[in-house]
Amino acid sequence: MMRTINASEFKAKCLALLDEVAKTGEHITILKRGRPVAELIPPVSTGQGLPQESIMGTIEILGDIVAPPLPADAWDVLRDDAPPEE
Repeated sequence: MMRTINASEFKAKCLALLDEVAKTGEHITILKRGRPVAELIPPVSTGQGLPQESIMGTIEILGDIVAPPLPADAWDVLRDDAPPEE
């Protein structure tokens, strides 16, 4: 069964409860006027780093990633025969 605690008690013991959840992994449901308002759970990926680190080294850059995808003469605004802007 999941442990429950009133919001006022959670407020008074917050830091100790955070340590307890980190140590035991037990979930704590926080109640306000007898109704659940939040749940304190341990983090899912403790110590595994950032998600993007898992794809590091798997991407290969082909070509110039800074240059525009089209040559300058393909842009209407840069052509001499382009209709005037209103």
